[in-house]
Amino acid sequence: MDPLNFGMFHHENAARRNIYQADITPRNESSTDPITRTRQPIVTGTSVVALKYKDGVMLAADNLSSYGSLARFKDTERLHPVGDFTVIGASGDMSDFQYTKHLLDSEMIKEYYINDGHVLGTPHIYEYLSRVMYHRRTQINPLWNAYVVGGYHNGEGFLGYVDLLGTTYKSPSIATGFGGYFAQPILRKLVEN
Repeated sequence: MDPLNFGMFHHENAARRNIYQADITPRNESSTDPITRTRQPIVTGTSVVALKYKDGVMLAADNLSSYGSLARFKDTERLHPVGDFTVIGASGDMSDFQYTKHLLDSEMIKEYYINDGHVLGTPHIYEYLSRVMYHRRTQINPLWNAYVVGGYHNGEGFLGYVDLLGTTYKSPSIATGFGGYFAQPILRKLVEN
């Protein structure tokens, strides 16, 4: 089949192209339909800026989510608390961020009900996110996000970055989106000195 014709009607179905037919049979593993993947984000948020300073960690993000070039949603929360000492900030696809929030909240609920005295700290959440993002990448179905993970663990500030490939790093200042191009050089100069 010619790749330019993907999504087009086959010649044998050309006469029926104006008829909608719902397929109500359940999908199984022997289905001949292709597996679909998200190939690009749709509703996106951009920059998250974070820095670690002497007494804490600060994360900042705006509340705008864009639908293409349209500034569509102006009240989207892109910072999310996880547990008592951690906050994650997300840029990228907002539906994937909602999925990630659900995963993290489920993990925190499991930890609460296990009640073994162990608490998931900021480095643990950071590692968990890196494994989730890397796993989704290897399944060729990435979560289209870049996350900034900030918080406190054992009396020290923690600031880390995780992207859609599962790439991670820790730094005293982090910026995602356009902030990585504009704000990060200024933050590096100020924070590292």
